[in-house]
Amino acid sequence: MGIVDEDVVSVRRASDIVEVISGYTQLKKVGSRWAGLCPFHQEKSPSFSVNAEEGLYYCFGCRASGDVITFIRAQEHTDFVGAVERLAERTGITLRYTEAVQGESRKRAARLHDIMDAAVDWYHDRLKTSPDAATARGYLRSRGFDSDQVTQFRVGWAPDSWDEMCRAMKAPQQDLIDCGLGFVNKANRMQDFFRSRILFPILDDQGRAVAFGGRKLPDADGPKYQNSRENVLYNKSRTLYALNWAKADMVRHDQAVICEGYTDVIGFHRAGIPRAVATCGTALTEDHLRQLKRFTNRVVLAYDADEAGQTAAERMYAWEAALELAVSVLRLPAGTDPDELARTDPDALAAAVADAPPFLKFRVDRVLLSADLSNAEGRARAASAALSAVGEHPDPLVRDQYLMEVADVCRIDVERLREQLRNGGNSGVDRPVPNQPSDIGGLDRVRDDVDTEVLRLMLSGRFALGLTIHPRMFRDGPVRRAYQALQRADGDVRLAISDGEPVVADLLARLSVDDSTAEPDEVLTRLAQAAGLRRLRGLEAQARRADDPLEFGPLLSWLKLRLDALGGDEPSMDARDDLLAWLEEEAEVVA
Repeated sequence: MGIVDEDVVSVRRASDIVEVISGYTQLKKVGSRWAGLCPFHQEKSPSFSVNAEEGLYYCFGCRASGDVITFIRAQEHTDFVGAVERLAERTGITLRYTEAVQGESRKRAARLHDIMDAAVDWYHDRLKTSPDAATARGYLRSRGFDSDQVTQFRVGWAPDSWDEMCRAMKAPQQDLIDCGLGFVNKANRMQDFFRSRILFPILDDQGRAVAFGGRKLPDADGPKYQNSRENVLYNKSRTLYALNWAKADMVRHDQAVICEGYTDVIGFHRAGIPRAVATCGTALTEDHLRQLKRFTNRVVLAYDADEAGQTAAERMYAWEAALELAVSVLRLPAGTDPDELARTDPDALAAAVADAPPFLKFRVDRVLLSADLSNAEGRARAASAALSAVGEHPDPLVRDQYLMEVADVCRIDVERLREQLRNGGNSGVDRPVPNQPSDIGGLDRVRDDVDTEVLRLMLSGRFALGLTIHPRMFRDGPVRRAYQALQRADGDVRLAISDGEPVVADLLARLSVDDSTAEPDEVLTRLAQAAGLRRLRGLEAQARRADDPLEFGPLLSWLKLRLDALGGDEPSMDARDDLLAWLEEEAEVVA
C-alpha cells in the first residue's frame, strides 16, 4: 500500500530530526550542528552529528547516514511505509493512501516489474545486436565475459540517446519515472536516465528487475558507476546484486560472499563460487545482512584490503552478535581483485574463500605482518597497534586468545598486555574520532585540505555555490566531483547525495553535518593559492618542453607575482581576485 507523496514530504518536514533522534541518544548543540553518541554502534566519544536545517544525520565512526525516515527504519527495523506511519502519528498528520486495497498496490507493483523486465530485455538486445554497442562488447570481452555470461546476467547497453529507451517502452510517463528509467528534464521532456553505459540489471531475491547499475566505458566522461535512484521498487540499503542467483549456493555451502562490484560477483560465479553478491553502490548495512541471514550464518567480506581493515569494528561485532553471524575477510595477493583472480587463477580464489580468516584475525594479522619486528621498538609499536584492534572486540574470551598470539609474536609478556588492556589502552575509542564536530575548523585544517573546506563552507551556507569558483580549481578527485554534483543539483544536497557515486554521496553526507569555523575569505585565498600553484607547475612543465620556453616568461612572471602577494600574514585581496578571475577564465577555455 502506497502513501501519497505530498504526505511523505509533509511528514519529513514536520518531523524535527533532533527531537526524534533525541529519543534514542542524547544530543548536544555544537556550533550550528548537534552531536552525540551514535545509536547505531557502541562508542565512548561522540561521533554522530545532525544537521537540523537539512534534516540529515551522519556518523563519522560507522558511516551511518540519512534523514529522519531512514533513521526510524533503521532503529525500528521497519519498512518505508511503517516509518512514515510512525512519524505521522508523532506529528499528528493524517495520511492518505494511494490505493484503497492491497490488491491494487500489488497490481501496480506487478505492472512496474513488467516494465522493468521489458527494459532489461531492450538493453540486453541492444548490447548483443546494435552497431553502437560494438565498443561495449569489445570491452566486456577484454574483461573475460563470454556470450553465456552476458546472457546469464542479462548485461545490457544504454545508447547515447536522449529518450530512445523511454519511447521504446511505450509506458505511461509516471510509471517510467517510478521505475527510475527516466525523468523529466529542464525542457519538460522525458529523458532516459542511463546513457552510454554498460548496464547490469539488479534483481530482487525473486528474480524480478528493480534497478540497474551502469558502468561507463574506460575513456568515457563521468563517474565510473551510475546506479538507479531509489524508487518504488528499489531500496539500495536492502538490495543485494545477484542474490536471486546466489541464494541456492549459499544454502548449499552455508556461506555468502559479499563483494564491492558487479564484475567481482560475476568473477566469483565464473570461478565456480556462485554464492557471491554485491551491495549496490552503498555501504554494507544490517538490512543487507538480515537478507543473507535467511540463507546462511557465515559471511565473507571480499572487499579491498584497506577498506575491509577500516570497516567500523564495533558495528561489525554488534551485527555478528545480534544476527548470530560469523564474519570473515577475504585475503588476496597484493594488487589483485576477485575479478582479475577469477580469470588468472580461479583455484587461488576458491582457496582464499575457504581460508578467509575471522574479521578480528584479519585486522590483527595486517598489523603484525606490516610491522618491523626486528627490534624492541618495532615490536612494542606493533603490540600497541594490535592491542587497539583486539580491545574493540566485545567478548573477553576472544580478546584473551588474540592477546596470547600478539604476546608470542611481539615477545612481550602476556600479563603486560592484559594489564594495558584493563587500563584503557585497548581500542583508542576514547580518542577523538577524526573529523568529528569538536575537531572542525581553524587555519591548520584549511591549509591541510582547502578543497574540502570550501565544500564544507558551501554546505554550511557560508559560501555561495559557484562563487568565482570553477570545478577545475579543485584537485581532481572526490571533492571536485562532489562540487560538480552540487552544481548539477542546483545546491540541493539531498539530490546531490542521491545522484552521486558512493564515495561522493558519503563525502556530501559527512560534510553536510560537519560544521566549519574557518573564515570564508581565508579559505578562498588558500584555494586561489593552491590552484594557482598547481597551474604554475603545469605551465613550467609546458615551458620546459616547448620549442621557445621564453614565450611563457610574461605569464609565469605575472602568476608568480600574484602568488607571492598571497603569501605572508597579510595576503593581497586584489591579487587573489585577479588570480581567481584568471583561473576561472582559463578553466573555461580548457573545458
